[in-house]
Amino acid sequence: MCPLASWKTEMLKRNWPVVALIALLVAGLVAPLATGETPAGFYAEVLLGGLMTGVLYSLVALGFVLIFKASGVFNFAQGAMVLFAALSVARMAEVMPWWIAAALAVGIMVALAWLIERLVLRPLVNQEAIALLMATLGVTYFLDGFGQTVWGSDIYEINLGIAKEPVMVLENLFQGGILVNKEDFVAAVAAGVLVALLALFFQKTPTGRALRAVADDHQAAQSIGIPLNRIWVIVWSVAGVVALVAGVIWGSKLGVQFSISQVALKALPVVILGGFTSVPGAIIGGLIIGVGEKMAEVFLGPVLVKAFDLAGGGIENWFAYMLALLFLLVRPEGLFGEKHIDRV
Repeated sequence: MCPLASWKTEMLKRNWPVVALIALLVAGLVAPLATGETPAGFYAEVLLGGLMTGVLYSLVALGFVLIFKASGVFNFAQGAMVLFAALSVARMAEVMPWWIAAALAVGIMVALAWLIERLVLRPLVNQEAIALLMATLGVTYFLDGFGQTVWGSDIYEINLGIAKEPVMVLENLFQGGILVNKEDFVAAVAAGVLVALLALFFQKTPTGRALRAVADDHQAAQSIGIPLNRIWVIVWSVAGVVALVAGVIWGSKLGVQFSISQVALKALPVVILGGFTSVPGAIIGGLIIGVGEKMAEVFLGPVLVKAFDLAGGGIENWFAYMLALLFLLVRPEGLFGEKHIDRV
């Protein structure tokens, strides 16, 4: 057997639970279309909606991945950063065009990143990971309270000037066409472009390579002249911009309110599936979660209602977390995460 075939066989043996789980999910997603019970147009509409939602989940998950890659600590403050950025844009947009407000909010998030590095992270260099974790919890509660103290705690609107009414597309391809929300489509495209730019930034730029070096080993990166403090400011600034884009998108869809910070919780299953250190994993994990929960709500929900005499609904709320739990049982490092083995 050739080395490549042997390697593929070995990888399949090691990861067969993940392969089986993915095969089962794919079979479940394809079954409604394959059996002919669901019209192709409606199936494509649900699939497209799931993909657009998944791109937005990927965007939020990227904020977690960026901080984890740079510091090795899960950033609980990402949801609070999304809320703070959205509140900043919403309130400033009341007296100026929203795009000017967004540009000013970028400066606010960069200044916030500098303050976090200066006041919180710098004193904790080379400390235990639990200290950094608790620090991000402190930043979370501070931003939640400070943001509402400065900007207010009501429900605010972000108007991007995009029609919210759905439009019919692909009428020649699918009978009856597919309903697509313009705002969702534009948001998904914008999020997809930002995700692609971030991936290129990490792979092709000197700063991106320095960030990856810091993620691999803080002390080794410092020994070759990479300034850890500057890298942390950069990565928190990038995470702040990601939070700003996510906050503007979700704020325009749901309104800017305290519960918008809970959107970040949906990114937890995404990073668990993709891997805490993988930018491509955050993208693919978000698409899997977005499509999976939409398909489960539309196609699996009625089946469970009939089979077990349930009231129905709510699958979309817990599907992602159940899928993440299954992945933790069979592949804790995620699809693209690195497996760490400690020898004792």
